[in-house]
Amino acid sequence: MSTDRFEHHYVDVNAIRLHYASHGQGRLIMFLHGFPEFWAAWEAQLSDFGRDHLAVAPDLRGYNLSSKPADPKQYHVKILVEDIRALLDHLGHERMVLVAHDWGGGVAWAFANRYPERLDKLVIINSPHPAVFARELLNSDQQQKASAYMNMFRQPDAEAKLSKDNFSYLITALSKWGSKWRMSEALRQRYIEAWSQPGALTGGLNYYRISPVHPAVSKEEEQVLRQIAALPRQTFEVKVPTLVLWGELDEALLPGNLDGLEEFVNDLTVRRMADGTHWVIHEQPELINARIRAFIDSK
Repeated sequence: MSTDRFEHHYVDVNAIRLHYASHGQGRLIMFLHGFPEFWAAWEAQLSDFGRDHLAVAPDLRGYNLSSKPADPKQYHVKILVEDIRALLDHLGHERMVLVAHDWGGGVAWAFANRYPERLDKLVIINSPHPAVFARELLNSDQQQKASAYMNMFRQPDAEAKLSKDNFSYLITALSKWGSKWRMSEALRQRYIEAWSQPGALTGGLNYYRISPVHPAVSKEEEQVLRQIAALPRQTFEVKVPTLVLWGELDEALLPGNLDGLEEFVNDLTVRRMADGTHWVIHEQPELINARIRAFIDSK
């Protein structure tokens, strides 16, 4: 699975072993993937930013070559944040630029809230802020329908459904949600290899199983969403300069997740991409790279 362009490392942090790919040297920029991907989602970014940065992309806890605890409680966002903090410490950098997509964004929003002093800038790509997402799941019928898959992922038989017919559900998902991305056969085989790692599907699904932010199927779950949405602003406040890139054709995470985001992010720049889908990092890597670079190089 390795390529000659990137270095591959393992590090023991926070009671697990993380695998990460790196390229280049200098100022640290770290990339966090989402579900159902792994470090290689960021190859275009590692190649570009590795020219003048230390560009790092870990396999998050539960994915591919990193440790995969079976207990969903081991995927609480507070634990995931500590994985990233410990990796930052291991790399010997006090601060970094953090770029994240999908579930990686869920970790990154929380990291920025908990450790603003460790970030220079934050870049979020099609990943909703937790307080805004809770609001949308409460108030938007469209977002509830778009997120219905999350409850399927929480079920005990999710692994069987997602791995059936050589992971056909996941392959379809990566070309779904309006996607214009068509992965090569070689890359498809690499994704299947990552999903086939023992415990990898369960690890990725455990992010959904432990999270309270999903479409409510009971009064109790609805009340939890209401409690999250009603928490004080400071609970979810992000003080780091933040760029949000959003493909507006995302069929899973709707543009309503951008409404009111400025209430939680003190220094916010939003760049909408009218022709981008959930998989915009694959569809338009050059544009994504250019917008990230312009943002992190600005004062």
